[in-house]
Amino acid sequence: MDKLSTQKRVLLATIFSFVFFIAYDFFFIPKQPIQDNNISAKTNSNIEQKNNFTKKEIDNTSNEIINSKSNTSNEILVKIKSDKFEAHIDTLGRISKFYLNEDKYQTEDEKRIQLVSESLMPLEIRFSDEKVNQLAFKNKYTTDINEVNITNDSKTINLKQDLEDFTLNKKITFFQNGTYDIEVSTSKNIDYFITTGLRPSIAIDTLTVHGVLLRHIDDKITVLKDDDLEGNEKFNNVDIAAASDRYYTSLFFSFGKPLNVVMSTDENKNALVFIKQNGDFKTKAYIGPKDHDVLQNIDKRLTNIIEYGWFTFIAKPMFSFLNFLHTHIGNWGWAIVVLTISIRIILFPLTYKGMVSMNKIKEIAPKMKELQAKYKGDPQKLNTHMMELYKKHNANPMGGCLPILMQIPIFFAIYRVLLNAIELKAAPWIFWIHDLSVMDPYFILPILMGATMFLQQKLTPTTFNDPMQEKIMKFLPLIFTVFFVSFPAGLTLYWFINNLFSVAQQSFVNRIFEKQKNKSAEVK
Repeated sequence: MDKLSTQKRVLLATIFSFVFFIAYDFFFIPKQPIQDNNISAKTNSNIEQKNNFTKKEIDNTSNEIINSKSNTSNEILVKIKSDKFEAHIDTLGRISKFYLNEDKYQTEDEKRIQLVSESLMPLEIRFSDEKVNQLAFKNKYTTDINEVNITNDSKTINLKQDLEDFTLNKKITFFQNGTYDIEVSTSKNIDYFITTGLRPSIAIDTLTVHGVLLRHIDDKITVLKDDDLEGNEKFNNVDIAAASDRYYTSLFFSFGKPLNVVMSTDENKNALVFIKQNGDFKTKAYIGPKDHDVLQNIDKRLTNIIEYGWFTFIAKPMFSFLNFLHTHIGNWGWAIVVLTISIRIILFPLTYKGMVSMNKIKEIAPKMKELQAKYKGDPQKLNTHMMELYKKHNANPMGGCLPILMQIPIFFAIYRVLLNAIELKAAPWIFWIHDLSVMDPYFILPILMGATMFLQQKLTPTTFNDPMQEKIMKFLPLIFTVFFVSFPAGLTLYWFINNLFSVAQQSFVNRIFEKQKNKSAEVK
């Protein structure tokens, strides 16, 4: 196999990896609609041993949760109001509603977003003892206050529930930023489960992860997407348990005393978080948007719940730089433009070498065809003479592929950053782009992206011998345009600017190469 053939294969594989990646995310990641169903954990005879828990312990936990039944209650016990949110606590001691008051989180019909699902609410407690559990969903909580306004730092609410031979107390302290402290105390020790509630179901799409993220005390991250669980699983030494959709989360975090997490599922196979406890329990919690600055101000470790996938190690510094640019520019769209140009400038030395190499390969293409015809029946001699030809003209057959290979992890990282950044919600760029987190309403950016990709393809030297491969390559701009039509405008903007800069770079390199070629011809 000659080197040019290898180059073409790597180039095609790289480009089609982009297509496959986007197509897979777009068409095959299942959308998980949320329905209001009671939790129905299922036993699985094939559950594997996990995190040093035995199968017997897991089965016991399964039975404990199965015996628990959730009831809905529309009766509000306490209202908590602040500038940023409004929360309702029902008579069963659960956060039954949680509204975001800021304008940028409104729905399309200008209504407030409500993050809590009625199928499983935050702070719901289920007991291992079936009799006690029935009482817990029958006897109402009492409190000495029915409405609080958080004007300064925090407000505390005390709830009490009588369960015949013992009492349960909840002390909840709400803060302005959406965090709250929860303290549970019981008059006697008894096993129970407390939950973060079902993940918010506001930003549900086919592009991002929905489910639960667990952070362990050793910094390990476990992501459990909806449909991942086949039964109940236990996880020890967890310091963050976050149930999230694309933009919003409901989580517990405890960096002092780790949480013992029991994962379960509902009838729709949505991942559910329960913390198993006996006696008194204390933790911190948060409900709200996965805004990087908000989470970092609470505790920088909470930023781990913003899931970037395989290339997190690249995505995190990318977002930090993007955030830095926004701080100084004041517009997320222009920050994306500057980020894209900055990346291209950093990669320019490598890109330049690749472009020059591709020009040299194109220049010696006629001589390569002569060699292929001359040594058609002798692959060994053909490869030997091809290598001599490359060496003579200082051409690297793989040089054009390396810049593309380098950009794959960068593209994937930025792809995840721009998809998961709630900061882009309701963030305008210019003219018709009023929200970078949704698709371009007039399809202008996708069309410009496709046009610049086509122009870049025209300017890029190619040496395809197979007409079918050449035809496939010509259709790529159209294929990408179709894919990007429904993508967020921020991501399409990045790709458009990236193409535009590539066109400028390729034109620049082509002119330099042509001048050098003309000078060489004059000397000869």
